Amino acid sequence: MTQPRPATPADGLFWITGASSGIGRAVAIEASRRGWRVVATARRGEDLVRLASDAEGPGAIIPAAADVTEPSGLADLVARIEAEHGPVVRAFLNAGLYLPVRAVPFEAEKFHRSFAVNLGGTVNGLAAVLPRMAARGFGQIAINASVAGYSGLPTSAAYGATKAGLINLAESLKFDCDNRGILIQIVNPGFVRTPATDVNPFPMPFLQPVERAAQRVLDGMARPGFEIAFPRRFAYLLKLLRLLPHSLYFPLVARATGWRDRVD
Repeated sequence: MTQPRPATPADGLFWITGASSGIGRAVAIEASRRGWRVVATARRGEDLVRLASDAEGPGAIIPAAADVTEPSGLADLVARIEAEHGPVVRAFLNAGLYLPVRAVPFEAEKFHRSFAVNLGGTVNGLAAVLPRMAARGFGQIAINASVAGYSGLPTSAAYGATKAGLINLAESLKFDCDNRGILIQIVNPGFVRTPATDVNPFPMPFLQPVERAAQRVLDGMARPGFEIAFPRRFAYLLKLLRLLPHSLYFPLVARATGWRDRVD
């Protein structure tokens, strides 16, 4: 079994979902700087037009509005893009949302929305692009998860559950993808300054600017490793914490996040 190689701008197009804001937008801009012709997808077409205007050169970013929760629309979009512009050889399936939840009041709708976008939207993206890559015997897919998928954190029951699911999904698909020449990777960022993290009511260690996060994502995608996790100190710390017995894990995290005595 040969290790699949990372795609390059000479191979074809780079498709990014959730590209209208946050990490997705920053990755699209940085990728265009690195020579990629980027297909940027999000629901808000006007935001994609503004994104395209910020690209390094004309045509460097192709706006392609779609809703990741609509599988047929997403598949049609990829088919049209490939017919008009060439093959999608690299994908960053990034579309997602963070809806903080509490035990009381328990808001089931936030879970359903999170599952539909974060998990379902990623599956729909895979369904749109993976068969095409498999037919060509080449491609690269990075799935944006989070270090929040390693273990439970306050307010993260919905978000963390989807990210844990994405990590398992990517791990499971890797066996088949390796045999078909498709490099599949998981991206596990720590705290990145975006509108999504601005709502967090607890300290965010190692918080980093979104531009730096985009650089880390693309640097990782230029290599064949499976996991792209950053900042490394934070990722390793959380990996270590999840090895602790629950009797130690919960008190430590509660204290670190200021949740030990919180009942509001």
